Amino acid sequence: MTGAPAQRVVVAGASLGGLRAAEGLRAAGFTGEVVVVGDEPHMPYNRPPLSKEALAGDLAFSALEFRRRKSVDDVTWRLGSAVAEASLGTREVVLTDGSVLPFDGLVVATGLRVRRLTLPAPEGGRYAVRTLEDAVALRADLRPGARVVVIGAGFIGCEVAATAVGLGCEVDVVAPEDVPMQRPLGPEVGAAMRRRHEAHGVRMHLGRLPAVVEARSTGADADPGRVGAVVLDDGTRLPADVVVEALGCVPNTEWLAATGLDIADGVRTDGWMRALDLEGRPRPDVVAVGDVARFPNALFDDVPRRVEHWSIPTDTAKRAAPALVAGLAGADPDPAPFAPMPSFWSDQYGARIQSFGSLGVADTVRVLEGDLDGEFVAGYERGGDLVGVVGVGLMPSLMKLRAEMITALQPR
Repeated sequence: MTGAPAQRVVVAGASLGGLRAAEGLRAAGFTGEVVVVGDEPHMPYNRPPLSKEALAGDLAFSALEFRRRKSVDDVTWRLGSAVAEASLGTREVVLTDGSVLPFDGLVVATGLRVRRLTLPAPEGGRYAVRTLEDAVALRADLRPGARVVVIGAGFIGCEVAATAVGLGCEVDVVAPEDVPMQRPLGPEVGAAMRRRHEAHGVRMHLGRLPAVVEARSTGADADPGRVGAVVLDDGTRLPADVVVEALGCVPNTEWLAATGLDIADGVRTDGWMRALDLEGRPRPDVVAVGDVARFPNALFDDVPRRVEHWSIPTDTAKRAAPALVAGLAGADPDPAPFAPMPSFWSDQYGARIQSFGSLGVADTVRVLEGDLDGEFVAGYERGGDLVGVVGVGLMPSLMKLRAEMITALQPR
């Protein structure tokens, strides 16, 4: 007598979220086939060093590759070919190489891609930083004396600027915001970060947008295929040997366009990371993890949000994997609320900016300890309740506040 065929879960995306989802499926008792599909040729690796250590010096891939649990030794890795489309009706995904993979369960872990300039511009000397290859190519152009224009003043843009200055480059940063890292940090802390950058020689052009990217058209090194300058919307002309586009990211969800899922800003999910359709109904056979997922966090409220923090792929995969295993078995998921504590860090000029909580929901920011131009802890409050902290140094204070927030915000 033949038993039922083994179930297959396809994990679309082979970065940290995809790896943690595969490990989570095995930890949740799934014994069927797991196939992880990724567009890059590499096994999952750590991306934060790409804008820091990987630019500052040679960093071997072996130092970036994540260690994998033995439980995923039997997982199939389909690398170098992305998922191009999906059908939930036939339960199949089609890869860019034309392959068709049937599935019983689907994990959406396709992450983000870098937003690029829409202005006409030469290709030579233009970079974004998202992949290992991006970092390797940019590193070759960050020579002492190189004129670098960074477009965007979020964390990636500021990290690249700090790294480039450390390599002896001349750096200009252009962004429409009033202060660097304004969206995550707010105006007061962002202004302090501006002072740190300017103290190291970075020239900030804030409240400005690029209007024209010129080719290198004059001089002995004229080359119409390489950038030569960036002209701002106020007429300021910034000579440039290198232009780094750090304009934020876009969720990779186009391949889900025909599925009927809510993909307005990433994949909207419920508190079990189950993908929701346009009527708000969860799919027991589809979950989303990482920064492509838009989910509610019970620590703060029931508003679904995408969170682009390094901790989120692991947190969401730990929630999504057992929910998917339960869904495939026709069982209910764990009723406990999903309440992860978001965290991120950014290394700039030898100082680590560390954060816990959800800064974006705050309505007030206060310096709780120290000085913004040195070591400090800033508290982010909503209605008088602490919902986030940011600090440079003073880690014992930060960890104490993190523990207090977890206790105070824990859903009851």
